[in-house]
Amino acid sequence: MSAILSPGNMKMRAMLEEDMDSVIHIEESAYSHPWTRGIFKDCMRVGYHCQILEQDGIIHGYAVMSEAVGEAHILNVCVHPRSQRMGLGRLLVNHLLDAARRMRAEIILLEVRPSNKAALALYHDIGFCEVGTRKHYYPSDNGREDALILALHL
Repeated sequence: MSAILSPGNMKMRAMLEEDMDSVIHIEESAYSHPWTRGIFKDCMRVGYHCQILEQDGIIHGYAVMSEAVGEAHILNVCVHPRSQRMGLGRLLVNHLLDAARRMRAEIILLEVRPSNKAALALYHDIGFCEVGTRKHYYPSDNGREDALILALHL
Protein backbone atom coordinates (compact mmCIF):
# COMPACT_ATOMS: atom_id res chain seq x y z
CA MET A 1 0.00 0.00 0.00
CA SER A 2 1.23 3.49 -0.75
CA ALA A 3 2.46 5.49 2.20
CA ILE A 4 0.40 8.53 1.26
CA LEU A 5 -3.09 8.28 -0.19
CA SER A 6 -4.41 11.33 -1.95
CA PRO A 7 -7.69 11.55 -3.86
CA GLY A 8 -5.78 13.60 -6.42
CA ASN A 9 -3.41 10.70 -7.11
CA MET A 10 -6.21 8.16 -7.58
CA LYS A 11 -7.11 6.69 -10.94
CA MET A 12 -10.64 5.59 -11.84
CA ARG A 13 -11.06 2.85 -14.43
CA ALA A 14 -13.43 0.11 -15.53
CA MET A 15 -13.58 -3.00 -13.36
CA LEU A 16 -12.00 -6.02 -15.06
CA GLU A 17 -12.25 -9.75 -14.47
CA GLU A 18 -8.68 -9.77 -13.15
CA ASP A 19 -9.73 -7.32 -10.39
CA MET A 20 -12.10 -9.84 -8.80
CA ASP A 21 -9.74 -11.21 -6.15
CA SER A 22 -8.97 -7.69 -4.87
CA VAL A 23 -12.61 -6.60 -5.09
CA ILE A 24 -13.81 -9.65 -3.16
CA HIS A 25 -11.09 -9.12 -0.53
CA ILE A 26 -12.20 -5.51 -0.02
CA GLU A 27 -15.90 -6.45 -0.03
CA GLU A 28 -15.35 -9.14 2.62
CA SER A 29 -13.18 -6.78 4.69
CA ALA A 30 -15.78 -4.01 4.68
CA TYR A 31 -19.15 -5.78 4.95
CA SER A 32 -20.61 -8.39 7.28
CA HIS A 33 -22.81 -9.66 4.42
CA PRO A 34 -20.68 -9.16 1.29
CA TRP A 35 -21.63 -9.49 -2.35
CA THR A 36 -20.40 -12.66 -4.03
CA ARG A 37 -18.01 -12.94 -6.95
CA GLY A 38 -21.01 -14.01 -9.05
CA ILE A 39 -22.90 -10.80 -8.27
CA PHE A 40 -19.98 -8.66 -9.42
CA LYS A 41 -19.52 -10.77 -12.56
CA ASP A 42 -23.23 -10.46 -13.36
CA CYS A 43 -23.04 -6.67 -12.96
CA MET A 44 -20.13 -6.52 -15.39
CA ARG A 45 -21.81 -8.97 -17.80
CA VAL A 46 -25.00 -6.89 -18.11
CA GLY A 47 -23.06 -3.67 -18.63
CA TYR A 48 -23.48 -1.87 -15.34
CA HIS A 49 -21.08 1.00 -14.65
CA CYS A 50 -18.47 -0.92 -12.59
CA GLN A 51 -15.47 1.18 -11.60
CA ILE A 52 -12.22 0.64 -9.72
CA LEU A 53 -10.38 3.29 -7.71
CA GLU A 54 -6.66 2.62 -7.60
CA GLN A 55 -3.33 4.24 -6.88
CA ASP A 56 -0.03 2.79 -8.06
CA GLY A 57 -1.76 -0.45 -9.07
CA ILE A 58 -3.39 -0.97 -5.65
CA ILE A 59 -7.18 -1.07 -5.58
CA HIS A 60 -8.60 1.02 -2.73
CA GLY A 61 -12.28 0.91 -3.66
CA TYR A 62 -14.93 0.36 -6.28
CA ALA A 63 -18.45 1.33 -7.23
CA VAL A 64 -21.29 -0.23 -9.19
CA MET A 65 -24.21 1.66 -10.76
CA SER A 66 -27.03 0.72 -13.10
CA GLU A 67 -28.81 3.12 -15.44
CA ALA A 68 -32.05 2.82 -17.37
CA VAL A 69 -34.75 5.17 -18.70
CA GLY A 70 -33.45 8.37 -17.11
CA GLU A 71 -32.75 6.82 -13.71
CA ALA A 72 -29.43 5.73 -12.21
CA HIS A 73 -29.15 3.44 -9.20
CA ILE A 74 -26.02 3.20 -7.06
CA LEU A 75 -25.77 -0.46 -6.10
CA ASN A 76 -22.45 -0.64 -4.27
CA VAL A 77 -19.78 1.81 -3.12
CA CYS A 78 -16.95 0.39 -1.07
CA VAL A 79 -13.56 1.59 0.15
CA HIS A 80 -11.10 -0.76 1.84
CA PRO A 81 -11.31 -0.22 5.63
CA ARG A 82 -7.61 0.80 5.71
CA SER A 83 -8.32 3.53 3.15
CA GLN A 84 -11.51 4.93 4.66
CA ARG A 85 -11.90 8.46 6.04
CA MET A 86 -9.63 9.92 3.36
CA GLY A 87 -12.27 11.24 0.96
CA LEU A 88 -12.21 8.22 -1.35
CA GLY A 89 -15.90 7.36 -0.84
CA ARG A 90 -16.80 10.90 -1.84
CA LEU A 91 -14.55 10.59 -4.89
CA LEU A 92 -16.32 7.38 -5.94
CA VAL A 93 -19.82 8.83 -5.44
CA ASN A 94 -18.94 12.02 -7.31
CA HIS A 95 -17.59 9.92 -10.17
CA LEU A 96 -20.91 8.03 -10.29
CA LEU A 97 -22.85 11.32 -10.29
CA ASP A 98 -20.77 12.58 -13.22
CA ALA A 99 -21.31 9.30 -15.09
CA ALA A 100 -25.07 9.41 -14.42
CA ARG A 101 -25.21 12.96 -15.81
CA ARG A 102 -23.32 11.86 -18.93
CA MET A 103 -25.88 9.06 -19.31
CA ARG A 104 -28.58 11.74 -19.08
CA ALA A 105 -30.13 10.30 -15.94
CA GLU A 106 -32.54 12.70 -14.28
CA ILE A 107 -32.42 11.11 -10.82
CA ILE A 108 -30.03 8.85 -8.95
CA LEU A 109 -31.18 6.50 -6.20
CA LEU A 110 -29.50 4.29 -3.63
CA GLU A 111 -30.24 2.24 -0.54
CA VAL A 112 -28.22 2.55 2.66
CA ARG A 113 -28.39 0.93 6.07
CA PRO A 114 -29.61 3.35 8.76
CA SER A 115 -26.79 1.97 10.92
CA ASN A 116 -24.16 3.11 8.37
CA LYS A 117 -23.77 6.59 9.84
CA ALA A 118 -20.64 7.48 7.85
CA ALA A 119 -22.30 6.69 4.51
CA LEU A 120 -25.49 8.52 5.52
CA ALA A 121 -23.49 11.62 6.45
CA LEU A 122 -21.63 11.51 3.13
CA TYR A 123 -24.79 11.09 1.06
CA HIS A 124 -26.62 13.87 2.91
CA ASP A 125 -23.60 16.17 2.53
CA ILE A 126 -23.58 15.52 -1.23
CA GLY A 127 -27.28 16.43 -1.39
CA PHE A 128 -29.17 13.14 -1.31
CA CYS A 129 -32.56 13.21 0.45
CA GLU A 130 -34.44 10.36 2.10
CA VAL A 131 -37.47 9.39 0.01
CA GLY A 132 -38.55 6.09 1.56
CA THR A 133 -37.75 2.87 3.36
CA ARG A 134 -37.43 -0.72 2.21
CA LYS A 135 -38.45 -2.93 5.12
CA HIS A 136 -36.18 -5.86 5.97
CA TYR A 137 -33.97 -5.15 2.94
CA TYR A 138 -30.51 -6.04 4.26
CA PRO A 139 -29.39 -9.24 5.98
CA SER A 140 -27.94 -8.61 9.43
CA ASP A 141 -26.54 -10.61 12.30
CA ASN A 142 -29.92 -10.25 14.06
CA GLY A 143 -32.18 -11.06 11.10
CA ARG A 144 -32.92 -8.21 8.70
CA GLU A 145 -32.31 -4.44 8.65
CA ASP A 146 -34.37 -1.83 6.84
CA ALA A 147 -32.85 0.28 4.06
CA LEU A 148 -33.28 4.00 3.67
CA ILE A 149 -33.92 5.00 0.07
CA LEU A 150 -32.07 8.18 -0.90
CA ALA A 151 -32.47 10.20 -4.07
CA LEU A 152 -30.76 13.11 -5.78
CA HIS A 153 -32.20 14.96 -8.76
CA LEU A 154 -29.47 15.59 -11.31
